[in-house]
Amino acid sequence: MSRPLRLLYAAGPGNVAGTYQHWKEGRDDPSQVSVTYSGQFYDVCRDLDAQALVISSSRAAGGLQDGNITIRHRPITLESGPGPLLYHFGQVWAALRLIASALRFRADAIIVCNGSGHWFPLALLRLFGVKVIPSLHCVLWPKHRQPGGLRKLIAKLDGWCFRRGCAAILSASQDIERQVLQLTGATHPPIVEFLPTYRADLFADLGPPPEQRRPFRVLYAGRIERDKGVFQLLDMAKRFTAAGRTEIEFDVCGSGSQLEELKKQTAAAGLSERFRCHGHCSRAVMREQFGQAHALIVPTTTDFIEGFNQVVAEGVLSGRPVITSSVCPALEYVRAAVLEVPPDNATAYGDAILQLCDDEALYRAKCEGCSASQPQFYDAARGWAAALKRVLTEVCPQAKPKEVGSAS
Repeated sequence: MSRPLRLLYAAGPGNVAGTYQHWKEGRDDPSQVSVTYSGQFYDVCRDLDAQALVISSSRAAGGLQDGNITIRHRPITLESGPGPLLYHFGQVWAALRLIASALRFRADAIIVCNGSGHWFPLALLRLFGVKVIPSLHCVLWPKHRQPGGLRKLIAKLDGWCFRRGCAAILSASQDIERQVLQLTGATHPPIVEFLPTYRADLFADLGPPPEQRRPFRVLYAGRIERDKGVFQLLDMAKRFTAAGRTEIEFDVCGSGSQLEELKKQTAAAGLSERFRCHGHCSRAVMREQFGQAHALIVPTTTDFIEGFNQVVAEGVLSGRPVITSSVCPALEYVRAAVLEVPPDNATAYGDAILQLCDDEALYRAKCEGCSASQPQFYDAARGWAAALKRVLTEVCPQAKPKEVGSAS
């Protein structure tokens, strides 16, 4: 009898132990709107009867052993350390620790998400027969800026790893795939695309945007950081107030290092009633925010290494138009529902809000564009779990689905 498939999953910074408890009880993690990737990983382990070691860089207390699943929260050393050299040392050290963990666990494959350390040391695992599968959820460098200096060298080393050390690559967007191809040229392993996955019932009875367009409510959901463009939103609110457009209001949902500073500047500008900072919101609260919003805005700047940005998809699933720029890879998948503006242009973002507020025909056209873009995010066959199972069954001889009627 062959031994079961053994997988190491380096999940990035998420609270995977908390998600596991919800998964075991048969429900999605209520802190997230989409189906979590760690929850999908547990599904894959169940379907393939695999043993798994899950390592997260989360700083939350956590860790457990339950049947075939072992979970550890292991923060990355020097991730916020002084200076780039110490940061990169910490990233290499994190990768080396993953290598050691994979070998001790006798993993057949290691699935590694962004935020788990540098990629290039992982190529060493090929010498030990371990299949390396990067799961790329973010672009490798800011889309509108080429890496320079030490980051350019690291990108070249990562390209060598992707080209020679990986069995396959999972990619969250075409922008990510284009960067991988830039690094690897014609020599690369299979690249399998996936999309974020959502439950249809979450948005099913949300209803259309409010008919009453005064106030016109604009929703931001995401990290509260400067490179996510949140202070540009406050500038827009100041502009609208100065122009007498006080019917335009903002709801800002999310936590981050700049939340208190944003609240402070909002209060100083006398805008707290029309620029509301809600902090972190649960799935239920976010659903209420989507229901009250007329439009969503994703003003990520060119300084940020952006992922698919699931808020773009969530805006479309809620039937609300989205304002964003080409910084967000999600744009390519939902153009019919998006009002695109130039990156880093706060004036253009503000103008787009005014267009949606004042031009009824444009607003309705973008709402209709939402309907056409929604099915892809409900299709589990295009999700991460399906992509991972496809890769594992191709590269690992032990990866075979359970037979019908076998014990769970």
